[in-house]
Amino acid sequence: MNRHESAGKQGDTYHSFNRGSGMKPRLALSLLALCLSMGVAWAEPLLPLAAHRAAYEISLSGADDHSPPSGQTPVSASGLIAYEFRGSACEGYASNFRQVTQLQRNEGDPISSEVSSITYEDGAGKALRFEIEGKTSATEDPPISGSAARADSGATTVDLAKPSEAKLNIGKDILFPTQHIERIIETAKANGGPLQARVYDGSDTGKKVFSTLTVIGRAATSPSVDAAVSDKLAATRRWPVTISYFDEAAGDQPPEYTLSFDLYENGVSGTLKLDYGAFALSAKLAKIEWLPETACAK
Repeated sequence: MNRHESAGKQGDTYHSFNRGSGMKPRLALSLLALCLSMGVAWAEPLLPLAAHRAAYEISLSGADDHSPPSGQTPVSASGLIAYEFRGSACEGYASNFRQVTQLQRNEGDPISSEVSSITYEDGAGKALRFEIEGKTSATEDPPISGSAARADSGATTVDLAKPSEAKLNIGKDILFPTQHIERIIETAKANGGPLQARVYDGSDTGKKVFSTLTVIGRAATSPSVDAAVSDKLAATRRWPVTISYFDEAAGDQPPEYTLSFDLYENGVSGTLKLDYGAFALSAKLAKIEWLPETACAK
């Protein structure tokens, strides 16, 4: 998702299950940035990113390779992600993301959370607008809204309206979510590999920049776990992608989370795994609806 996205805030409960919406819009998905300096001019032309509406079912992933459980570690999880993506390179891209999750812990009451976000990204990748809301069974987070803009020089500035007004200069070499997806696909077509990028999607408090490390494998040849959901996906080329998200301000620390999924050539994210170290969540693609495409005027 592009906004693998969701790619989050459920995660504020458990190390941010939804940094800017979980996978936000991040699963969204959302999903976020690759190095602007990468030379990929020889790659094949990109397919248009597919307008679609998708649903993902959340569950607790296997406990293998994770830390011993504590009283606060989830023993089960359930929930749903609903994600819609529309637009084109000429008119820009809009996404609508909502995630509802319930985590049952070893001790104590379950924790429920809900995150929603709406974003718009300029087709040229020079502007981003975002609105994010989230709450848990214990707290209600203040809404986040604002915009980011990239000047011709490459410098990126953020104009926050909520939770409090602020103007930020977050530097150069920043990618927005849809740009990130496009760069991953371009790089996958150029034989993949490890990539680094600085990413901004408006999540957390609207002030965070993520440093990301993305590893892209070669095109998958085994049957897709998403094939039963859509014949179109079964016939679409895909690559295994793993993205680790680091808080840029935290210095030399482990990633806040790692997102793994199959990325399809048309920009759709398949079934996802979101790993927080102590535990991991799975978001299984359960349904996808293809929406009318908008062609750019010639």
